[in-house]
Amino acid sequence: MTNYTKLPAILLLADGTVFYGKAAGKIGTTTGEICFNTGMTGYQEVFTDPSYFGQIMVTTNAHIGNYGMHKEEIESGSIKIAGLVCKNYNILYSRKEASESIQDNFQNENIVGISEIDTRALVRHIRNKGAMNAIISSEITDLQELKKRLAEVPDMDGLELSSQVSTTEPYYYGNPDANYKIAALDLGIKKNILRNFDDRDIYVKVYPAKTTFDEMDKWGANGYFISNGPGDPAAMEYAIDTVKSILAADKPLFGICLGHQLLAEANGIGTMKMFNGHRGLNHPVKNIIKNHCEVTSQNHGFGVIPEEVRKSDKVEITHINLNDQSIEGIRVKGKKAFSVQYHPESSPGPHDSRYLFDDFVGLIKGDLVW
Repeated sequence: MTNYTKLPAILLLADGTVFYGKAAGKIGTTTGEICFNTGMTGYQEVFTDPSYFGQIMVTTNAHIGNYGMHKEEIESGSIKIAGLVCKNYNILYSRKEASESIQDNFQNENIVGISEIDTRALVRHIRNKGAMNAIISSEITDLQELKKRLAEVPDMDGLELSSQVSTTEPYYYGNPDANYKIAALDLGIKKNILRNFDDRDIYVKVYPAKTTFDEMDKWGANGYFISNGPGDPAAMEYAIDTVKSILAADKPLFGICLGHQLLAEANGIGTMKMFNGHRGLNHPVKNIIKNHCEVTSQNHGFGVIPEEVRKSDKVEITHINLNDQSIEGIRVKGKKAFSVQYHPESSPGPHDSRYLFDDFVGLIKGDLVW
């Protein structure tokens, strides 16, 4: 195990609030938009979710690192969070299958964190004040210097980040002899999404974020997938244009999270920065088409504007969040295109919503008709 010394660390929020704690991970300084996740487990999947790129993660569960890190339980090739804030940072772990401690993993991937602070007080503060930028440092103790550095951090609103986490070259996933082929636009795709397609006899070709529809269409896919990812959807004209082209070609299309927001944008429906996003494993959503409820895994700081969805003559609402009535799913009238704001691949999380992958296969096969 890597040597670890609990040096002092500081967390400074953009509104001037300061928390003092102990260093976790690599000694250094990091910045990003602070957010919190209410999940009780699955911290490794959360850390490696590309949708968290540029964000400092606050974990509300009291113990982080207690079951170690496992090389199979990752959603991308590296940790994507900008930093970690937690209560108890556990270097010793109890699981035989784990390959390394959280400290070894964080040091190897240059992740800076802070522990031993009152995360309950911090989360209550964020809930009341809204999303904001923050800085963590275990090497700088001068608050004025930290404020100076924090002031230079851009707001998430207006940032295009997907191209920074997307693959740089196309790649394939699954069985080449599968019955169906899907072209996936990688805006920060999670590995468990690809596993769910593979489980349904689908061969996937994953394309870089800025690939055009004309380029993807050359492969002759049966359907198209628009992935999750970080950043502001309104700043992604390239992806909005791609979605518009897929719709114009009348191809089956499925979007998750950022893909949901881009489908809305492609239909003239605006998106917005949320006061506080949805991040956790227990968000209740109602499928108003099938009249049933599902417990969902979520991670997003942007959403579609509900009033514009309701006024639109191009889409209909399929899913509603039961906590705040936000729009969690839409489908395009007259098209084989639909999307959800949450994560039906649910890694981590409940499996209530995995039927959506089956619905997409049904659209491709022609068995499902709206």
